[in-house]
Amino acid sequence: MLEIERKFLVNSDAFKQEAFTKNHIAQGYLNSNPERTVRIRIKGESGFLTVKGKGNATGTTRLEWETEIALSEAKPLLALCENGIIDKIRYEIEVGSHIFEVDEFFGDNLGLVVAEIELKSENEYFEKPLWLGAEVTNDEKYYNAYLSKKPFKNW
Repeated sequence: MLEIERKFLVNSDAFKQEAFTKNHIAQGYLNSNPERTVRIRIKGESGFLTVKGKGNATGTTRLEWETEIALSEAKPLLALCENGIIDKIRYEIEVGSHIFEVDEFFGDNLGLVVAEIELKSENEYFEKPLWLGAEVTNDEKYYNAYLSKKPFKNW
């Protein structure tokens, strides 16, 4: 249940040519408190309920619990969420032995593109593709819960 993840800005759209999947995601927060976020996500035709704990000092590791729920349950729960639904396309790209998830945001976060990689340990080596930009792992303004309240367009 521990998630170890690093987050980066993306400096070009070259990743789109390398993607092996592309999914529309709508997500909202029933609770956006950084100590314990509770998220509802609709990804394609599936729904998900996710609980995340506060990150450690480096921002790379935190508790995450997720379960798939029926789309018929996810839709009304999404409607109950706090203001600021996140709208994005997620691309998955294999680089070496890892998968990068690249989120291209729309709506109030249009223009923001962020890549994430899940790791087995905080210091695990991974290959960095040319389109990978500056690391923003420990910068909370790039967290989706933050973006739902203080969108990119207002920075």
